[in-house]
Amino acid sequence: MKRLGVNIDHIATLRNARGEFHPDPFYAAKFAKKAGADSITIHLREDRRHIKDFDVKKICSIKKLLVNLEISTNPKIVKIALKIKPDFVCIVPENRKEITTEGGLNLKKNKFKIKSIIKRLKKNDIRTSLFINPSVDDIQISKELNTDCIEIHTGHLSNLVKSKKKYSNELKKILKCSILANQLGIEVHAGHGLDYKTTRILSKFKTIEEFNIGHYLIGESIFFGLKKVIKNFKSIINKKK
Repeated sequence: MKRLGVNIDHIATLRNARGEFHPDPFYAAKFAKKAGADSITIHLREDRRHIKDFDVKKICSIKKLLVNLEISTNPKIVKIALKIKPDFVCIVPENRKEITTEGGLNLKKNKFKIKSIIKRLKKNDIRTSLFINPSVDDIQISKELNTDCIEIHTGHLSNLVKSKKKYSNELKKILKCSILANQLGIEVHAGHGLDYKTTRILSKFKTIEEFNIGHYLIGESIFFGLKKVIKNFKSIINKKK
């Protein structure tokens, strides 16, 4: 069974708009799990624009809830991750001025730093993942870095699909990379910009085991409810719909 990770960052975005306590990401995490999410993704950004430190602590304390914490290579953020010890950590690039993550990690430039972080995470029994572009070179470097998983950045594919432009070349790149990663013993995940249509397209790939979805899922929940939207995505990724 393919897995669904629900990113609840924008529950925190909504809460922070009023500077108060509602809606509570802690409650959202528990609700999403009960609704069928296989894991919860949260991104502790350096500027704390949505998820805060206390959110990470509270959410990671929920029993039997698998938490995927996205972090940059910032030493202070890495230290927090090592202290809290989430089940999973996905290392992502981060630019203070970006609206959302703009692409995958530059593995060539940051190879030594990332390898050191992965080593420290593994010593603490934390599953590691790298957020990368659909690049064969990045898959090979990921193997060298000894990561457990890679999450392929699907933002470009998603934009092409939404714009009704030709996306076959981008799709071929993702398939090629997912097959290679699978052959090298690296678990493959997909994430960024995914909606129903793009997820349905990618769910046909047997090599992708996990989908991490946030913005669209939370947005649709405003109209149809979180439980219903999670159920829809679960049905799509496991080909029941």
